[in-house]
Amino acid sequence: MNAENRENLRPDQENVLEIDHLTVHYVLEDETVEAVNDISIQLKKGKIMGLVGETGAGKTSTALAVLNLIPDPPGVIRSGRVLINGRDMLKLSKKELEEVRGSEVSMIFQDPMTSLNPVFTVGEQIAESIRLHEKCDQKKAMERAEEMLSLVGIPPERAAEYPHQFSGGMKQRVVIAIALACNPHLLLADEPTTALDVTIQAQVLDLMVNLKQKMNTSMIFITHDLGIVAEICDEVAVMYAGRIIERGTLDDIFNHTRHPYTEGLFNSLPDIDNRTAELKPIPGLMPDPTMLPKGCAFAPRCPYARPECIETPQKEQAVSDTHFVMCSAYQDPSFRIQRQEVFYE
Repeated sequence: MNAENRENLRPDQENVLEIDHLTVHYVLEDETVEAVNDISIQLKKGKIMGLVGETGAGKTSTALAVLNLIPDPPGVIRSGRVLINGRDMLKLSKKELEEVRGSEVSMIFQDPMTSLNPVFTVGEQIAESIRLHEKCDQKKAMERAEEMLSLVGIPPERAAEYPHQFSGGMKQRVVIAIALACNPHLLLADEPTTALDVTIQAQVLDLMVNLKQKMNTSMIFITHDLGIVAEICDEVAVMYAGRIIERGTLDDIFNHTRHPYTEGLFNSLPDIDNRTAELKPIPGLMPDPTMLPKGCAFAPRCPYARPECIETPQKEQAVSDTHFVMCSAYQDPSFRIQRQEVFYE
C-alpha cells in the first residue's frame, strides 16, 4: 500500500488507534495465563500515550495484539477489536496484514539490540521495508534508507556497514529508522530505552519527539519509567494484572491521581528534595495471572480495600471527560481525605 493511498484511508478518522474490549489469553496444557483482560483505549492522531505498569502487567501482549502478532499457539485473542485507521487488525487476511505492518503501524521491539540481522547491512534492512511497501526499485529504496539514517542522526554513508560496527545507541537509532521508514501512522515502542545509558536515552527520546512533530506519527510508548512518561507523553494508561486501571491526560494522571496503585507508583519514586527519605514501595506482588481474583486484582495490596473490592469486579468510571479509573472507593469523600493523609504525609 503506497503512501498516497494510505493518506486517503479514512481521512475523517479522529483516532488512529481504537482498542475495544480486547482480551488475550495464553492457553497452556495445565493452566491459562490471563494476560490482557477486557481493555479499551483510544489514541488520537499525533499523540503519544504512555502505557505503564509493572513487569507482567500485559503491556507487551497488548502491543503484539495491535499488530495481530500474538503467537498462536499458545496465545488466543478471546474477544475485542483493534482498529487502525478504522480497519480491524484482527479481521485482516495475512496478505492485508503484511501491507499494514510497517506502512500504517510499526513496532520497536523490547530488545532492539537483537532485532537487527547480523548478515545484512543496516541499509539493506531499512530498504527491505521500503521496497515491500512503496513498490520501488533497489536503488531508490537505498536512497530512501540513507535519508532515514540521516534523519536519525547517522551519516548516510554508513548504510553499507553491518550491525556489529555500530554502538548500542546507534543500533537503537537504526531500529527506529526501520520502524519509521514508510511513515507509519502509529509507532509502538516497547521499552526502547531500557538498555541504553542515560545520555543516549535522552538523545533517543529527543529524536522520537522530533520525529513525531515532523511526521505527525502517533505513538504508544511502553515503559515503567514515569520520568520518561512525564517528558514525552500526552496521555497515560496505567496497566495492572491485564487491565487498564486508570487512564487520562498527563495532567489527570500526575496531578489528579485516583487509583491507589497509581499513587503507589508515584510513592515508589525517590524524593530528590529529601535524599535521606525512605522509599515507600507497594507491598506484596502482582497476582498470578493464572489465578486472578474475582474482585479487584489490586485489593490484596491496597491499604483501602473494602470487602466489596475483594468480592466484586471493579468497573471503569469517568472522573471527567478525559479521566477514567477502575476504582469505586475514590468517590467516598472520607477516602480521599484518608488517602491524602497516608500518601502525602
